[in-house]
Amino acid sequence: MTTARLDGLDLAALQRFFDGAGVPTRGELRAELISGGKSNLTFKVFDDASQWVLRRPPTAGLTPSAHDVAREFRVCAALQDSPVPVAPTVALCDDESVMGAPFAVTGFVDGRVIRTVDDLDRLTDVEIDSCVDELVRVLAALHAVDHREVGLEAFGRPDGYVSRQVSLWARQWERVKTRELRDLERLHALLAESIPATSHAAIVHGDYRIDNTLVASDDPGRVVAVVDWEMSTLGDPLTDLAQMCVYRHPALDVILGEPAAWTSTRLPSPDEMAQRYATVTGRSLDHWGFYLGLANFKLAVIAEGITHRHREGATTGDGFAQAYEAVPPLVAAGLAAMGEGTR
Repeated sequence: MTTARLDGLDLAALQRFFDGAGVPTRGELRAELISGGKSNLTFKVFDDASQWVLRRPPTAGLTPSAHDVAREFRVCAALQDSPVPVAPTVALCDDESVMGAPFAVTGFVDGRVIRTVDDLDRLTDVEIDSCVDELVRVLAALHAVDHREVGLEAFGRPDGYVSRQVSLWARQWERVKTRELRDLERLHALLAESIPATSHAAIVHGDYRIDNTLVASDDPGRVVAVVDWEMSTLGDPLTDLAQMCVYRHPALDVILGEPAAWTSTRLPSPDEMAQRYATVTGRSLDHWGFYLGLANFKLAVIAEGITHRHREGATTGDGFAQAYEAVPPLVAAGLAAMGEGTR
């Protein structure tokens, strides 16, 4: 679909912004929605000569901890010359009067998104194993980047990061909850009592899994760009690893509204993925049960938030109304990881 105006995207306003920012164009701007509703809205924009990707927050239902396109743009700009593949940055607009919200524009990267089970099933077992190895390698490469050397020394506060995560997602639950869940409150209490005394610091993606990357069209064992950086910051790298592993839970299918590639049984188990990371990085998985508990807690709150925004009319597309059904099994998995059961 191409149009002069899509919900959340005014192409006439974008043309004026491009003109002022010195971004050359040729012919009329056109666009199509790539994805929208659960996260930032993502549009492919193109003219007669060039292609871009524009990201902006949803049109309603904003939360303080997500949808930060300026943050996405900043980290991608910092990683341009690093071993982590990212899209080339083009322009950032933080003036909400231009289009009603901030937006960021990057170059369009030609690659394959492996989003669904059907996408994954086009790969051989050898290709899948190579892809997983590459995903782990790229995550390890991200965590090895010195944030000071790439100009991200003020990108976050790694000291106390884990403790703040526990508090942040508890506060977010209070904002988006559609019901009371005693087991979720128990999981939060356990996490608050079990915060590791020390942790490492690194650039963390915050939402890392197969469909938040683009792989080469002719080689699924090569990541050409890591995308969806809106939750990135400086923090504990084991939170990133644990989130990647927890996304393997079947509840992700409910959250995404489709059979997700990342939940497929053709992939290595979460434990094996974690071990591959430990082997690549040489990092021990201390307090691993805590990190899995936190990752399940976070994903449960995100799932509830998707349904909350859907009920507020702040989503675009289908598959949002049932996301809250993923919360109880995720909470149960979090409690189990911490050695507790549901009641």
